[in-house]
Amino acid sequence: MGKIAVVTDSTATIPEDIRSKYNIYVAPLSVTWDRIKYRDGVDLKAADFYKRLRTATDLPTTSGVIQGEFMQIFESLEGKVDGVVAVVLSSALSAGYNSALTAKDMVPGLKVEVVDSRLATTALGFVAIEAAKAAAAGASMEDIVKAANSTIPKVHCFLGLDTLEYLKRGGRATVAEAEQASFLQVKPIMIFKDGLIQGFDKPRTREKMMERLVEIMQERVTSTPLHLAVMHGDFPEGAETLKKMILDKCKPVELLTTEVTPVVGTHFGPDSLALAFYNE
Repeated sequence: MGKIAVVTDSTATIPEDIRSKYNIYVAPLSVTWDRIKYRDGVDLKAADFYKRLRTATDLPTTSGVIQGEFMQIFESLEGKVDGVVAVVLSSALSAGYNSALTAKDMVPGLKVEVVDSRLATTALGFVAIEAAKAAAAGASMEDIVKAANSTIPKVHCFLGLDTLEYLKRGGRATVAEAEQASFLQVKPIMIFKDGLIQGFDKPRTREKMMERLVEIMQERVTSTPLHLAVMHGDFPEGAETLKKMILDKCKPVELLTTEVTPVVGTHFGPDSLALAFYNE
């Protein structure tokens, strides 16, 4: 067979054309709303999710316990590939990593390596894409895992949120942090650090928040080829504005625009922006 498959989860928000090009398999996480379970991006599309979220009084809950979804993919690949490299969202944020490990043990006839990206969103997607590029080039399983692990520390991810209320309700921000942000009327910028979402800056307006995101990127990029993703939560006009601001400052070799899925949007909320980037 001589083939290694790459699997990730739905929070990676990899555009369909890239998923198809590199044959990346995606295991959906889930959202539960009013006792109904929806598979991320399958049973509940982003447009419908955000429309409902804006007026909801009871927020959905999310689950990364998806060993069944991983197992289904692994079983479908057994006998067709030499192995699988699963690149998943941060183990510090979700049970998805442990779910992949459990699924691995449930399909003993398939060699599986699970990589904890310590990231989410298209930041995770970039790691999975690099792994898939290595697989497409015929790399060994060991070298594909190395490609993923060597990309992880290169990837930066920053969030520009309209409010901390959704992170607070999801347990990713404290009540005090959310109340302070609301009182000061700031648009908080958060960073993925050590696998967690942590506070980074507190600009006062959305315009200042976008300007600061561009500054943060400029402070970290190098002269090597730049890959970049602008993400949004039901805020395409904001994403387009941010893209234009970025292109005024640099010329990435890749610039993706993605909408965060319902699982991620449950914690980020509507009108959110995010920026993920790395240099080769």
